[in-house]
Amino acid sequence: MVALAQTPPSADRLRAIDEFLAEAWADQVRHDDRLRGLSVEVRFDRGVAHLSGDVAEPAELRLVRDLVGRLAGVYGVWCRVGIDGRAPVVVDLGCGPTKQWSSNLGLDIYPAPGVNAVADLSGSLPLADNSVDVLFAVHILEHLIDFLPLVDECHRVLRPGGVLHVMSPWWGHVNAVADPTHVRLMDVQTFKGICQGRPPGTPRWYPLHAGCDGASIFADLTPLPPDADLASKPHLARFFD
Repeated sequence: MVALAQTPPSADRLRAIDEFLAEAWADQVRHDDRLRGLSVEVRFDRGVAHLSGDVAEPAELRLVRDLVGRLAGVYGVWCRVGIDGRAPVVVDLGCGPTKQWSSNLGLDIYPAPGVNAVADLSGSLPLADNSVDVLFAVHILEHLIDFLPLVDECHRVLRPGGVLHVMSPWWGHVNAVADPTHVRLMDVQTFKGICQGRPPGTPRWYPLHAGCDGASIFADLTPLPPDADLASKPHLARFFD
């Protein structure tokens, strides 16, 4: 029998982690001149940072994302931030009746309250090229025998600098096998393969953040153009073996 070292934090510990992260971020804002005056709210929920507000340019959002993601205990950095007064286009894939934000566009194979368009996520997404700022794929990839076509579709529809947020059960937790509709086992290392291990000519990704809380894995990915450099080894070492 193989002993799995990682166990998910208890609800009490997660609440304490969120309190710690909120204090750490408030201290960061007080002492970092780059963050003063930025209208970005950062809220922590079970170790996931939720960003909202507005910035003047994409570089400001990237700065906040990067600095939040460096805090120990952050599992993912999910954002809904406007840029230069333009509200972001945010799409929930396979949302069912519950979206990450109520104003998101919800896509699902089954009609339900909150589903704005019915779509088969194993096929083409009914979205135009370069039309979306943020995509959520929360508890979706593990239901697809081959999820790479969906990941490629996400690459197509995201604008430059857009973000794909993924959350799936970690393979070592009972949740990964307790649901008989789960057909794939997932690990943080899966996203290293998506970013670095696919053949030339396939869509390329850069990992902004990746983590595991012992029950779920998280990944924040941004699309790369075909001629861009892949992530460096020091950057990958933050998240992957």
